[in-house]
Amino acid sequence: MGSPAPGSPPLRIGLDYTPAVRQRAGIGRYTRGLVQALAALDRQNEYVLLEVGGGEQGSRGAGEQGSKGVFNFPTNFRHRPLPLSERTMAILWHRLRLPLPVDLFTGEVDVFHSPDFLLPPLRHGRAILTVHDLSFRRRPECADAALAAYLNRAVPPSIQRADLVLADSLSTKADLVELLGVPAAKIEVLYPGVGDTYRPIHDAATLNAVRQKYNLPANFVLFVGTIEPRKNLATLLRAWAKVIADCRLQIADCEIANRKSQIGNWALVIAGGKGWLYADTFATVERLGLSGDVVFLGYVPEADLPALFSLARLFVFPSLYEGFGLPPLEAMACGTPVVCANTSSLPEVAGDAALLVDPLDADGLATAMQQALGDEGLRARLVERGLRQAARFTWRVAAQQLLAIYERVGRK
Repeated sequence: MGSPAPGSPPLRIGLDYTPAVRQRAGIGRYTRGLVQALAALDRQNEYVLLEVGGGEQGSRGAGEQGSKGVFNFPTNFRHRPLPLSERTMAILWHRLRLPLPVDLFTGEVDVFHSPDFLLPPLRHGRAILTVHDLSFRRRPECADAALAAYLNRAVPPSIQRADLVLADSLSTKADLVELLGVPAAKIEVLYPGVGDTYRPIHDAATLNAVRQKYNLPANFVLFVGTIEPRKNLATLLRAWAKVIADCRLQIADCEIANRKSQIGNWALVIAGGKGWLYADTFATVERLGLSGDVVFLGYVPEADLPALFSLARLFVFPSLYEGFGLPPLEAMACGTPVVCANTSSLPEVAGDAALLVDPLDADGLATAMQQALGDEGLRARLVERGLRQAARFTWRVAAQQLLAIYERVGRK
């Protein structure tokens, strides 16, 4: 799929690899997964991976992999570091809007692809832009004000310059049409994938190592994501307070003195780094008296996530808005039942494999969590459906589709 026609010369494809090196989560994981799958698939076209802020010194320790991950690619993938900082280039390209073409640094390309919302100027070739979501328009109250203002200024001109816009979901495509007036014909949906490492982990040594590393309780409900208002942790914490209270009341054949110790084996585990406007999350824990019932792990490296998902009794994801939402699918791929919000792209992602709830209904969220924890038949159905649903989304399928897009757009 997407191979050049016989006799056609290879395409020269420029790609902004900066998020893969600089961002541990989110768009960084997206870019790493997609480009690594392209590298396994395409040995014919020539790729130039631009790293803004790159260079030997600037790349050490950046992101989760650092630039060293670039050099493991096959010979048709070349790393092009740009020693100027991301901030400097953002100012030049998107604040001052200087016509400093990116192909001065990559060399002339047939296609240049930016996977991170913003498209630099380009002299020659065709431009492809990935817009993952429009949270800064759809949920502005949940965004950092300065970042939202910047994206509102910079994203529409980038979309206008692009020859094709890639959206992570039909939901994001609809938002692009509705909120920014992008012609539907200019947008193509390219679903992200679930990495091959996300699968049920049964090896006791691996599970025990992760349990001990993070001092995990015997039983826990898991959330994975950046701590910021859009993830709606305040409602999740209110729902968890209700689950805890109900559990303590419903423990049968148990003396009052033993109730706390039994429910004390359970916790809500929140894995994710601090984003913005996160102080209210920690204040809510104190206000609800949940200090002993909620565990914050901070950022968890991707290598530990499959075991963490596999250890969890339930994954819950009450986000107010997602352009796609990989964590629910990753949990499903690990055989963990999922409860998630019924908003934006999440029904599209989850299909019939999760319990979908109104993310602002704490009581409804608590009820769904209790059902998923207590009904073994329901749990088995969710696990089976989840494994099947997650298998639909792979980086190889995404890379095959993207390669076909490069061929179609780059040879016009």
